[in-house]
Amino acid sequence: MSTIIFINGTSSSGKTTLLKALQNQLHEPYLDMGIDRFIWMLPKRYFDRPLWDDVLGNAHHSGPVGLTLFSGMHHAVAAAASRGNNILADHVFVEKAWVDECANLFAAMNAYLIGIRCPLEVLEQRERDRKDRTLGQARAQFDIIHKYTTYDLEVDTSLLTPEQCAKHVIERLKTPPIAFKQLKSK
Repeated sequence: MSTIIFINGTSSSGKTTLLKALQNQLHEPYLDMGIDRFIWMLPKRYFDRPLWDDVLGNAHHSGPVGLTLFSGMHHAVAAAASRGNNILADHVFVEKAWVDECANLFAAMNAYLIGIRCPLEVLEQRERDRKDRTLGQARAQFDIIHKYTTYDLEVDTSLLTPEQCAKHVIERLKTPPIAFKQLKSK
């Protein structure tokens, strides 16, 4: 049976770094089917305004292109897992509709939902240090990113290294997931 691990957190919370640490530590291969992989499939013109607003909209709602794109991502993850692939996918669950869709798709699958916590001050410093992020994105997402979710596990990337977070996730994989089942039953 394949395993799906969704990692949810704000911009600059450490999702991609945790995903890479998991790929390095897990014995079986896990495909990276995260949000950035799908965003980078778009034509380059969508990375400039005003088309960028059609993708990400604002911090509270995605644009129309983003709604379609991320629904496709959810279904692609489900399809790949149904064929026996293990999947890692980082996400930014700012839309309740995305959480609901994932709950419906993944409740009956071996799919875990991992939440990444990190203090706002740390997120903002990471945004400034990285220089490849939209400043203010983490702040805009901070109050809504965990609003619609329940998790199988939460980690704080300001307290633990990516490798330590990965070890906690791998330990959690020893027991069945419950988050998507709980979200579906709400």
